Amino acid sequence: MSTESKKGALGFRQDSPSERFFNGLIAENPTLVLMIGMCPTLAVTSSAINGLGMGLATTFVLALSNAVIAALRKTIPSTVRIPSFIVVIASFVTLVELLMKAYVPSLNKALGVYIPLIVVNCIIFGRAEAYASKHGIIPSFFDGIGMGIGFTCAITVIGLIREFIGGGTAFDVQILGDGTVVPGPVGAFLSGYQPISIFIQQAGAFFVLAFLIAIMNKIKINAAKKGKETKIGQGCCGSEEAAVAEKVIAEKAGKEAE
Repeated sequence: MSTESKKGALGFRQDSPSERFFNGLIAENPTLVLMIGMCPTLAVTSSAINGLGMGLATTFVLALSNAVIAALRKTIPSTVRIPSFIVVIASFVTLVELLMKAYVPSLNKALGVYIPLIVVNCIIFGRAEAYASKHGIIPSFFDGIGMGIGFTCAITVIGLIREFIGGGTAFDVQILGDGTVVPGPVGAFLSGYQPISIFIQQAGAFFVLAFLIAIMNKIKINAAKKGKETKIGQGCCGSEEAAVAEKVIAEKAGKEAE
């Protein structure tokens, strides 16, 4: 096997911890490249804090469920792998939900039903089926970390942009409009800002997401013109991710129907 064939995302050695981390963060970012997990992306990003909380909760579940599934991959019969994945993922989601209820009840209330719905998040099912069930514990763990941090960064930025334009705040700190924390003449100028409220409504999520995806596509096009091999969206599992998630959910639905 040549050295070139061993290279993964962004030129790192394939399946190394760094390659798995940057693969999820940049090359196969679940939100901006693969465009999966759209339900929480659009629903909870009315503020940066909500996006950060949802992203960290998902990262916790992704990393640990990937590691456990990788550890059990040789002992789980293929006929019951989907129910087994569900049990593992649901266990970590329950733990996250209980911790949030105990320590950050306001955030848990704000995120509402989307915390328990992490169980059926196609990012988690997709990584379990496409990667963790076929690779070792260490690369699977870092694959979950990379995908989770990539998801967290994307939805936090979306939430921050929506919150800033739509309400004049950043992490609940008033920057623009009445009550700005900025002192002096600059604060007086910023206090005249009129928030564009559509950005904290449902339509605003689509506007901001489309804008960020356009930026990502522009980066990819510019890199291609310069002849750079970025492998964005061309990782070992990227082209199969959505199909795998759909297959997993379809199989689960079929078993429940039986």
